Amino acid sequence: MPRAKRTRTKSTDRPPPRHLRRLNQVRMEVAAEAARIIATEGQHNYHAAKKKAAERIGVSERLALPSNVEVKEALHRYLDLYGGSSHRQNLEQMRHAAIHIMRLLGDFNPRLVGSVLDGTAGRHSRIAFHVFADSIESVVLFFSERDIDFSQEQRQIRWHTGGHRFIPLIVSGFEGHAVDLAVFEPVSLRQAPPSPIDGKPQPRATLPEVEFLVSSPMP
Repeated sequence: MPRAKRTRTKSTDRPPPRHLRRLNQVRMEVAAEAARIIATEGQHNYHAAKKKAAERIGVSERLALPSNVEVKEALHRYLDLYGGSSHRQNLEQMRHAAIHIMRLLGDFNPRLVGSVLDGTAGRHSRIAFHVFADSIESVVLFFSERDIDFSQEQRQIRWHTGGHRFIPLIVSGFEGHAVDLAVFEPVSLRQAPPSPIDGKPQPRATLPEVEFLVSSPMP
């Protein structure tokens, strides 16, 4: 009588080992807690939020830190579940404020970036822009001539040619919202720097694009 043939299970068909399943579960727990920290505690830095989340959960940050993409996905889920109408109203107000600011800053070709653009902005989020000028002094002069309070900072960002650069910032306020302007040379209009979330070119929106976004119904 011929022997029945054994069918080998491909390694890709096998469930992952228990320790890997547990590690993935912990990563998702850290991502969810980091998302909550960003949404409710005013933390804007993803890495800092992940470290704080891992500490609270009591796991090794070296083994269990999720990617920024995983945290952003968790943040969208958190806002969908718990944000409600207050989140939508706050986001709409911030986008309307962004339109007014972009009209005011028209000479500097402003581009809206960050959480107000992608819909993850919370009450503590800044309205963030990229603006373009030959020098930071021209932006400082613009604010000074209009007697608008502001401060100057620097931010280290990844650059599309590799490595990092320090970019000058103007930090101000508008209608109760914190605003920051990252000042780039005009040539940088051609190509956005890498996103701190996924490393792809950072999404940026022109004034007409933001106006269209505001005119479109929110989900």
